[in-house]
Amino acid sequence: MSREQSQRFAIACLAAGAVVLVDQATKAAALGGMSQTERIPLLGDLLGLQLAFNPGAILSLGADFTGLLTLLGVGAVVVLVVAAARARTETWAVGIGLILGGAIGNVIDRLFSPPGFGVGHVTDFLAYGNLFIGNLADVALGAGALVLGLNMWIRHRRARAKAAEQVTAHLGSAAGAAVTGP
Repeated sequence: MSREQSQRFAIACLAAGAVVLVDQATKAAALGGMSQTERIPLLGDLLGLQLAFNPGAILSLGADFTGLLTLLGVGAVVVLVVAAARARTETWAVGIGLILGGAIGNVIDRLFSPPGFGVGHVTDFLAYGNLFIGNLADVALGAGALVLGLNMWIRHRRARAKAAEQVTAHLGSAAGAAVTGP
């Protein structure tokens, strides 16, 4: 691994580590101070704090397959570590690191939270209206996807602009050759 590649991998690991620390700390605080029955409003009915335990994925999908979700989560972590080691830019490393941290945060819950090893429920506490309740690992997953999506969009726009410049330059040189031709 080159020095630059090692630096990008370190960036991804730092981002992931920060997400895991903040995620697990906020989940511990939620467990210690929140209720499953009472919602604490932060932004009226739009955003609040309420403790929930999710056996499934987003919107409780796959709630009957918690063990499978744990295996998929572990597999995703492995794939993300490999992707982090291969990140080509610092921005890409940050995006992958955020997603990796979110995945690790939720896998920790699935491995070590009740009701048992590998089938634990994810601790959630950020209530988005009446839509769903999530956690900071979920926020990091979304933020990482946003970073990667914006990075790809910007790179695509730059590539299109460069291609347009090359076509314009080629047409300009061809027009000049036609005017000064034989």
